[in-house]
Amino acid sequence: MKNILICAALMSAFVATAQTPAAPAAAKPGLTLTSSAFEDGGIIPDKYTRAVEAPVSPKLTWTHVPDGTVSFALILHDPDTSLQKTTSQVLHWMIFNIPGSAHELAENVPTEATLPDGSIQAGNTGKKIGYYGMGAGAAGPYHHYTFELFALDTKLSLGPDATQADVLKAMDGHILGKGVLVGRFHRP
Repeated sequence: MKNILICAALMSAFVATAQTPAAPAAAKPGLTLTSSAFEDGGIIPDKYTRAVEAPVSPKLTWTHVPDGTVSFALILHDPDTSLQKTTSQVLHWMIFNIPGSAHELAENVPTEATLPDGSIQAGNTGKKIGYYGMGAGAAGPYHHYTFELFALDTKLSLGPDATQADVLKAMDGHILGKGVLVGRFHRP
């Protein structure tokens, strides 16, 4: 009888252990985008805005790149705008086919359509290639300028004449990760 009770206890313990799900693997941190020029949610210094005559792009750095990343795309826009009573926003910068081995964009990226590393810059709302500094007027609240970095499993087959809609459509189904950095600005 004693052996039967021991067997029953062991079977009960085995069944309970078999039904306990394994602990989930620790989640990896997601793609993280930062800048040495300002903190996430912070005020963007004037040198990167149209508060000065010749604004330059800020240095951007990213970490926790997803496995399999072939290229990156960066879109900088102002979600606090509504152009011509539409859902269109001001596009300040769009650069894609940044090599998957890259971990930063230097300050003052040249305003050339194709960069030496193969990155491609498309036109912005100002109808120019490259970075377009922030310019929210003094009347009203600070605008939130959103830098969105996408890690992609492919290079995009687009050129500098691509629109934001073209880039978003080409990225669809290829996004491995996304990092977002927000800065605020309005003219004094």
